[in-house]
Amino acid sequence: MYKVSSILYVLIALLCTSCAHTLDQADYASYVNLYIGTGGHGHTHPAATVPHGMIQPGPDTRIDGWDACSGYHYSDSTINGFCHTRLSGTGCADYGDVLLMPTVGRQEVAYLGKASQQTAYASPFSHANEVAEPGYYAVYLDRYHVKAEMTATARAAIHRYTFPQASDAGFVLDLDYSIQNQTNEEMHLEVLSDTELCGSKKSVYWAFDQYIHFYARFSKPFTYRLVTDSVDTADGKRLPQAKALLQFPTAEGEQVMVKVGVSAVDVAGARSNVERELADWDFDGVRCAARQAWNRYLSAIDIETADSDQRTIFYTSLYHTGLLPQLFTDADGRHLGMDLKPHQGNPSQPVYSAFSLWDTFRAYHPLLTIIRPELNDAFLQTLLLKAREGGVLPMWELAGNYTGTMIGYHAASLFADAYAKGSRAFDLKEALQACVRAAEYDTAAIHTPLPVLRCLMPQAKYWKNAVGYVPCDKDGEAVAKALEYAYDDWCIAQLAQAAGDSELSERYRAFAAGYKVYFDPATRFMRGLDSRGCWREPFNPRSSNHRNDDYCEGTAWQWTWFVPHDVEGLVDLMGGRDAFIGKLDSLFTADSALEGEVVSADITGLIGQYAHGNEPSHHITHLYNYVGQPWRTQELVDQVLHTLYANAPDGLSGNEDCGQMSAWYILNAMGFYQVCPGKPIYSIGRPLFDEVTIHLPGGKTFLITTQNNSPTNRYIKRLTLNGRTLQTPFFSHDELMDGGKLQIEMTPTKEEAL
Repeated sequence: MYKVSSILYVLIALLCTSCAHTLDQADYASYVNLYIGTGGHGHTHPAATVPHGMIQPGPDTRIDGWDACSGYHYSDSTINGFCHTRLSGTGCADYGDVLLMPTVGRQEVAYLGKASQQTAYASPFSHANEVAEPGYYAVYLDRYHVKAEMTATARAAIHRYTFPQASDAGFVLDLDYSIQNQTNEEMHLEVLSDTELCGSKKSVYWAFDQYIHFYARFSKPFTYRLVTDSVDTADGKRLPQAKALLQFPTAEGEQVMVKVGVSAVDVAGARSNVERELADWDFDGVRCAARQAWNRYLSAIDIETADSDQRTIFYTSLYHTGLLPQLFTDADGRHLGMDLKPHQGNPSQPVYSAFSLWDTFRAYHPLLTIIRPELNDAFLQTLLLKAREGGVLPMWELAGNYTGTMIGYHAASLFADAYAKGSRAFDLKEALQACVRAAEYDTAAIHTPLPVLRCLMPQAKYWKNAVGYVPCDKDGEAVAKALEYAYDDWCIAQLAQAAGDSELSERYRAFAAGYKVYFDPATRFMRGLDSRGCWREPFNPRSSNHRNDDYCEGTAWQWTWFVPHDVEGLVDLMGGRDAFIGKLDSLFTADSALEGEVVSADITGLIGQYAHGNEPSHHITHLYNYVGQPWRTQELVDQVLHTLYANAPDGLSGNEDCGQMSAWYILNAMGFYQVCPGKPIYSIGRPLFDEVTIHLPGGKTFLITTQNNSPTNRYIKRLTLNGRTLQTPFFSHDELMDGGKLQIEMTPTKEEAL
């Protein structure tokens, strides 16, 4: 059976490759390794989806634990089934909705207990019998001798299952299944005909009110039994169930297909998504179209390199930036608002969901302003819409819910950066008003449960505005919150200045300087200051107590450097250029040991105390450029690129975080990075590739060529932009978007460096 399946895999791959080459002329998708990040703590997945698609049909291999965030982990050897919704690279799970599993023989559905990572109907599998490509996933299920394949459109999935001869083949459709044992408050299953069923569920987890509706149509008639009773758990609770057990006879090699649509609005929306996007049963046609969509997305950047691993890491990184945020508008134009009510919109102006702004403001959105500015504009319009529907801009929005996760109000960064780069796709005054609303402590008229509201509107905002700093005895993570507030307030000042409101601009510029309060000249770290004006004691810069100290997923070593909007001011605080360089050097040479009661698992990818596996460190390597030591930036960027990214399942040094970890790689591999979103200036690091062509809107291109490029030539000797020699390692966004050529000459010695 597997030999036949392998031949089919090859034939279908050739069909789709031919299709992709014909229409897109380059098969960028062939460079992508969907398994990068599926091991370690990357929390990515190999599910089939299209760029920013609503639906992600793919394998679920574990139920619970931190590394179950996407539903899949490369170290696992069994598959529980194939869910249709999932997140990529997050530090917390949700979704894992509408699980479908083919079966042959008796359908076992007994509850195995909360500690089990497997369902009763799970099947062993081998990675040798698994295929994962952009827009397509396939695997052979050893228990049932069934080959499973799936692909997707923007809002609907189509599955193809090749069965053995059996009188009792079928499917388990499990609606009560979820990742990390979410609470199912409402569930409903309905069989519409002998080829159709539908259902709805409301679950409570990261998103307190997550609604999912589905519609499924099968190519073969079935008989069925519904399991809707409850089971007893070990702790004496009753666990509701909602499963449909479908059965039918099959001939040897018979293929049964399934179409599935999902919607956050209602079953009618899910059915409409199927009927409008999957008019027939052309699985191979849908697969080819999905691959073409990915080739178009990945074609934004061309690279030339002899290193196949670097090419794979680069295009896989670009692929990862295309997974989130996800489409949230049904084909009929409706979406679920932040008020948890249906709203009619225009499907040509879609709404999106899953905004991990604490992560993605740093590099992901700045990358989009270059390669997909129209998509970034659509995300900004979505955020403003969510503010109108829910009462305030979200920090981490998911499924039409405020989650209150992480800190800051980084939508301000997105708006300030886009406006500074020339975007006029949003109303400036509305954006400014929404950002100010998010920056001020005001809990009124926000549509969210009270536990979320406390996180969404922490008292830290009140203290920052009322007394000028956040006392560490009044709110948690006070230093991290205050440093991010200072940056976000600088972004608001930029927007206010652009809007002509000088008074508001000056007010927020004063707030932006608030970071200085937390710098202790004795220890030369940013420290917690209590309401009496005293430093928190005891103090240990390598101490971490996850989400329960003065920092957020980090230590004083990492957070001391978060002043992206005023590097010059930070240099002055530390005693000038030489003192700053000495302190910065110590970050990368300090012992990597961490201490504390509950050391944050997010502090990973360590070079000294620099932690590349988590976002607060991502700008730090480029700070040397600001103090006249660009060779050190080049050296460190080279080290990160070569040691903390790999073409392997554990090839990420931390959570992928919705495209941020990958966006850092993309920008730095091309040779530059934006230290401060809102200031449209790029800092030049160490390019990996001999040549990079960025395809810009309007048919323009920006070409980066690197001479004498080799692993040993890590340093930049000369920079030329459109024939003009650059004296410093910086260039502007306008210079990039105007198109042109950046020429970089490398050298093996830092003595010759720029």
